[in-house]
Amino acid sequence: MNSSRRGFLERSAGLAAILALPYSARAAAQQSASRTLRIGIQSMRTLNPAVQSGYATGMPGAQLFASLVLLNDKFEPVPYLARSWKVSEDGLNYRFDLVSDATFHDGKPVKASDVVFSIEAVKSTHPLTSITYKAILDSVRALDDHTVEIRLKKPFAGLFGVLTPPLTPILPEHVYGAAAGPLRNNPANDKPIGSGPYKFVEWKRGAELVLERHEGSFRPAPYFDRLVFSLAEDSLTKTLMLEQGKIDFLPYSYLRVSDLRRLKESKTLATTTQGYEAIGPVNYLELNLREAPFNDLRVRQAFAHAIDKKFITSTLHQGLSKRLDGPLHSSNAYFDGSVLTHYAYDLKKANALLDEAGLPRKEGGIRMQATLDVPTFEPDSTNLVADYIKAQFRRIGIDVVLRKSTDFADWASRIGQWNYQMTMNSTFNWSDPVVGVDRSFLSSNIAKQVWTNTEGYADPEVDDLLTRAAGEADPAKRKQLYSDFQKKVSADLPLIWTNEGIYITLYNQRLRSIPSGVFGALAPFDEMSFA
Repeated sequence: MNSSRRGFLERSAGLAAILALPYSARAAAQQSASRTLRIGIQSMRTLNPAVQSGYATGMPGAQLFASLVLLNDKFEPVPYLARSWKVSEDGLNYRFDLVSDATFHDGKPVKASDVVFSIEAVKSTHPLTSITYKAILDSVRALDDHTVEIRLKKPFAGLFGVLTPPLTPILPEHVYGAAAGPLRNNPANDKPIGSGPYKFVEWKRGAELVLERHEGSFRPAPYFDRLVFSLAEDSLTKTLMLEQGKIDFLPYSYLRVSDLRRLKESKTLATTTQGYEAIGPVNYLELNLREAPFNDLRVRQAFAHAIDKKFITSTLHQGLSKRLDGPLHSSNAYFDGSVLTHYAYDLKKANALLDEAGLPRKEGGIRMQATLDVPTFEPDSTNLVADYIKAQFRRIGIDVVLRKSTDFADWASRIGQWNYQMTMNSTFNWSDPVVGVDRSFLSSNIAKQVWTNTEGYADPEVDDLLTRAAGEADPAKRKQLYSDFQKKVSADLPLIWTNEGIYITLYNQRLRSIPSGVFGALAPFDEMSFA
């Protein structure tokens, strides 16, 4: 018996039992019989991953929109809307055969033309993937209703990772096409129509988002009738909701270390750090390299020597984070720890470097004052570390003034306009360096927008290494190019890396089959169930 029919029979049997009850008892039983998964999440600005990156849009977006492929736990592509594919020997031509029975939530069929439209739309509007597509995409066309051809300008080993729900959702052209106006302003961004396993019901901004099972899904029907995303901004609220049983599933928990430690011991909750391999969160101190003295390597080296990364990971984070000395997360396929420059904790050396850079101590032992902007996200990798850096830099004569943002928009506006001296920051490596790493270091990506090369780093050698690596088809040669890149930037210190992000998923122990691929919760929840 297939899973769809089994699910139908289970629901039918449950309904028959409910109907045999008196009305009052029937109402209560109907409510308890509803299969609802309650998910904790931070507020999102839109529900369309084609116009917004990040997990807050990407998680519900992966339920609403299908994509050509998914990635398993080994970074390998598995079929989704594409049932099969062929890649030419030169790595420039990809041909995808689509499933024939996929429909959007409004009943219209998913066609190859929708895939073409979606890739072109992402190329034009996505804040992250647009850069990748503009660099590698030669053309995309529909050969017939169920066949798509993608031609690349140069080989790109990370293409399958880009063709996933958070980076290239497949949109219905009849809803989001040119006739509806600019994609960023389309009303359907707030009431999406996709072909994913769940469809839109209601979005109460600042409160909750409700999705329900798409009965016409081309994949086996999900176990859950409804997904309810509870929008919770702060660590305390999410902690209380977990403890009170109001949340069943909390990826990207961003909880305080003390709360994480306590909740990990709960008898009703389970935890995992898996599902973030394609995210690769890295945390760092960013300096505005346009300003003196931050453009002086000796000053950046002094700052690096003044930060005790072991204290951050072992004491502040209680062993929940890892030391970070370069741009790539340790889960990244191209990570090479052997080439990184490690700046040992050494206050004597830090002070000597600042003296050498022409920053002598003045009245009260202060060399200079500097403002450090602190965002609201990832509190223990931004706020907590910022407090530590303030105290440490005082020991080398730097008077740090903390400027804590009121919300994300406040911080993003300031950093995006380069109106800062220093800031705590965090970015994702994503599934391939071309997608998530290049943006922070290519001189061509110096832009007035957060999570680009806002620090203003420009180095011809780095530009060359990243450009060559992006189009290198030979795996060994590509890995060597990224090793050379890591060696170069870890010595240059355009950013002062501190730690890998603390990314832990907490969930009800009754939950089964939580997404196990490298994108974790940025994949469909259609295999999840309660035991």
